[in-house]
Amino acid sequence: MKSVEQIETAASRALWLEEKHSEHQKKKRRWHNRVTAVRGSLLVLFFALWEAGARLGWIDKLLFSYPTKVFGQIWGDIASGSLWPHLGMTVAETVVGFLLGTLLGTLLAIVIWWSPFLSAVLDPYMVVFNSMPKVALGPIFIVMFGAGFTAIVVTTLSITVIITTLVVYNSFCNVDPNLVKVARSFGASRVQVFNKVILPSSFPTVVSTLKVNVGMSWVGVIVGEFLAAKSGLGYLIIYGFQVFNFTLVMSSLLIIAAVATAMYQLVVYVEKLILSRR
Repeated sequence: MKSVEQIETAASRALWLEEKHSEHQKKKRRWHNRVTAVRGSLLVLFFALWEAGARLGWIDKLLFSYPTKVFGQIWGDIASGSLWPHLGMTVAETVVGFLLGTLLGTLLAIVIWWSPFLSAVLDPYMVVFNSMPKVALGPIFIVMFGAGFTAIVVTTLSITVIITTLVVYNSFCNVDPNLVKVARSFGASRVQVFNKVILPSSFPTVVSTLKVNVGMSWVGVIVGEFLAAKSGLGYLIIYGFQVFNFTLVMSSLLIIAAVATAMYQLVVYVEKLILSRR
């Protein structure tokens, strides 16, 4: 049986560890609060300088507008209800492109990893396709699928699928080869190697690809809306340029930034949730 001295030592050690953990958590919260405060201050400073620059003539307010007018435009569009159809269309296109791009890119990476011969054949084609300007492909998609939702989603997929494939496939290839050798030495099949070694080792990279695809999906959707849309935030930007309503342009850009940030934070939350349960 343990002596009283040993029990007291263990209790004091547990108490010391708890105190250290509490101090670490407090430092972490203080650091997070400082980061949030600096972020907020920079945002406020940006809008303040923008407003002052336009009012004092430092920048052309016809071209750049100014925050009070931009927020007035946003509030007016919200109150009139004219913003919601455009916002809903863009968000729907982005979500569909994001989900399909991540799924198809991951599946393609698995297929390429599974067949070294196919990987060697497709490697130069993937590099070439990734380097092609997707704006140039937009008119082809419009002719193939018509101006609308499908053409915009396909334009988005042309960006997200190839990026996902390259990132996930490289993650598969960078798994420690010694782990693969150990699994094969125990007679593991290729399916078992993938399920027990490759996928678990690459899972954090696969999940983090979601964050990359958020930005890529927004780029693809806005590019597609520039070319083919009759509604959406990208359409509003083009329309604003055509009628020289740059306040509409800036308000659309701010809405895109806000919604894209919210979507990114949601993906970050899902990533933490998934990784914490592994």
